[in-house]
Amino acid sequence: MYYGYGMGYYASMIFLIPAIIFTMIVQARIKSAYNSYSQVENSHRITGADAARTILYANGLGGVPVRTIASNAQALTNFFDPKSNTVNLSPQVAQDDSVASMCIACHEVGHALQYAQGYAPIRFRNAILPAVNLTSTLSWPLIMIGLIMSSSSRYGSLLFDIGVICFLFVIVFHAITLPVEMNASKRALEQMQACGIVDEDDLAGSKRVLNAAAMTYVAALATAVASLLRILAMRRR
Repeated sequence: MYYGYGMGYYASMIFLIPAIIFTMIVQARIKSAYNSYSQVENSHRITGADAARTILYANGLGGVPVRTIASNAQALTNFFDPKSNTVNLSPQVAQDDSVASMCIACHEVGHALQYAQGYAPIRFRNAILPAVNLTSTLSWPLIMIGLIMSSSSRYGSLLFDIGVICFLFVIVFHAITLPVEMNASKRALEQMQACGIVDEDDLAGSKRVLNAAAMTYVAALATAVASLLRILAMRRR
């Protein structure tokens, strides 16, 4: 048994084209939603940072700091850090009172709630993160070396298979990230309503911003699966 180029390196790109187009559409939707609702003040004129603190306090997490990160950070560079137990927001999100800023900040608080309540998927995702970082680095070099060596060495097929196994870790990570992020957006919307910081005037925009952001992770998973199909298409027995 040996592995050659199968469909060919460039011909196999056909598996990626639909995923690339889908990702472009998703990115356009995210940009459109953010640009639209970053210009719309929320009804309560509450900043992203204040919205985050409101939900944290309402859930007994007043000890979780809401920090503003470096001033040169991009507007969508926001995250919850489980190591320091902090919600970190860009200046644009922390200081702005738009519908978009409120939603983005509350989404990150959704992750804080997941940790505080022992949400299993996010703990599993972070438990496998070190392994994913390693395997994602190794996967493509092993796959390409395996393909090159396949015609001259019996070790080529072994390296290729190890590379595929490494890439499967990446897909598992994307698969578990999707429900984690969708759950954080769901929690954000529920808490915004429960805490009275969103009303009917803001609700449609809030749903659009949060749903568009969640689609990013659908696109990431689709791209990872398409990449695996491409890898397998290059394999020929």
